[in-house]
Amino acid sequence: MVAIADYPQIAAGKVRQLHAVDDEHLLLVASDRISAYDHVLDTPIPDKGRVLTAMSVFWFELLADVTPNHLVAADDPRIPAEVRGRALLVKRLEMLPVECVARGYLTGSGLADYERTGAVCGVQLPAGLTEASELPEPIFTPATKAEIGEHDENVSFEAVAAQLGAERAAELRDLTLRVYRRAAEHARGRGVILADTKFEFGLAGDGSLVLGDEVLTPDSSRYWPADGYEPGKVQPSFDKQFVRNWLTSPASGWDRAADTPPPPLPDDVVDATRARYVEAYERITGQSFADWLAPAE
Repeated sequence: MVAIADYPQIAAGKVRQLHAVDDEHLLLVASDRISAYDHVLDTPIPDKGRVLTAMSVFWFELLADVTPNHLVAADDPRIPAEVRGRALLVKRLEMLPVECVARGYLTGSGLADYERTGAVCGVQLPAGLTEASELPEPIFTPATKAEIGEHDENVSFEAVAAQLGAERAAELRDLTLRVYRRAAEHARGRGVILADTKFEFGLAGDGSLVLGDEVLTPDSSRYWPADGYEPGKVQPSFDKQFVRNWLTSPASGWDRAADTPPPPLPDDVVDATRARYVEAYERITGQSFADWLAPAE
């Protein structure tokens, strides 16, 4: 039986670790850690890594006719039993140094950019938009990849073109928007709005673009319930916004501006956050999370 210790760890992020399987494959392992405001919290969310993995598998399979992806298998003898259900066997890629963000609605850092400049990442938008406004059409708003503890920084299309070349930048933009539109259409059919999301692409050996990392999970996307959607106010969401809201509430006692780590999450916040992740998976996939791969005994 193979064990996770048999595979050297070659990278670690806020939530995931990458292990080398062989010259062509990696193991992408999702933990139950959760991050907020550039901090990795001390309190895990049970099953979060399994939800992210299950959601990614669903989307990789659904979108396979839109773009190639790096998924090899979610259940394979090369995946150690101890991480079954939270690990993916994936192809090695040369990852590109840009977060490919697609936005169909105005919120978050996009709204802040718009209120300051009337544009998001250099994309001019109509006047009069507000929190959660649907955009006339989805836009590509790339960002730099930040180190742990640092902010991703929104950049213009021109900045991506200067770094990767105009042709590659255009290819990234067009593919990002094509994948977003397909995913948003599916989600809307399940009663969920995909407000925005971020993708990461890498290069295969022949130089072609391949969708990598996680995809369309509640960690990388804003999902809102379609019923009750109303622009002009912050929408309830299926992502970690519930954790962010608690951290910035008087109940947490935490000063976001201070140089101190966030406090542990109370049990009710943990339970409610887990429930939102599971509900997002079940709504969007139409499948029961209870049927997803469990760690082998």
